[in-house]
Amino acid sequence: MVFVLLYILLETLITVNIASKIGGFATFIEIVVSAFVGLFLLTNFRYTLANNAMMLFSKEIDQDEFLRNNIYSFIGAILLIVPGFFSDMLGVLLQFSTIGTFFARKVLKIKPKERKDFKNYKGETNDEIIDVEVIDRELPRR
Repeated sequence: MVFVLLYILLETLITVNIASKIGGFATFIEIVVSAFVGLFLLTNFRYTLANNAMMLFSKEIDQDEFLRNNIYSFIGAILLIVPGFFSDMLGVLLQFSTIGTFFARKVLKIKPKERKDFKNYKGETNDEIIDVEVIDRELPRR
C-alpha cells in the first residue's frame, strides 16, 4: 500500500512539474505517443517472446533470465500505456533487461540465484578439477 501511494505521489509531482514546463498540448501529445508505443510493444511482444524462447532452447540463456526478460518487457509496455511521465520513464527503462535486473535487485530486493556446483553422473560435487594435457605421439613399432 505504501508503494502505491509513493508511486501516485511521484507520478503526480513529476507530471505536474514537466507539464507546467512544456505545456498542456505537448503533454497530451506525449501521453498519446507513449500509449501508442506501449500498444505497439504489446502487439509485437510475441516476437520478443519467440526470440527469447529460441535463445532458451539453444541454451544461450537460462530459465530465470528468460522470465526476467519477458516480464520486464511486458511490465514496461504496460507502464508506457499508463498516462504520466514517471510511468513512461520506468516503462522505457524496463525495456532494457539490464535496467530491469538492477531494478529487481535494488528496489524489489531480489537476490540473484547462487550458482550450483557442477555434479558428476553419480550426483557428487567436484570440488577439485584436475587439468590434463594430452600429448599425441606415435607409439614405437615392435
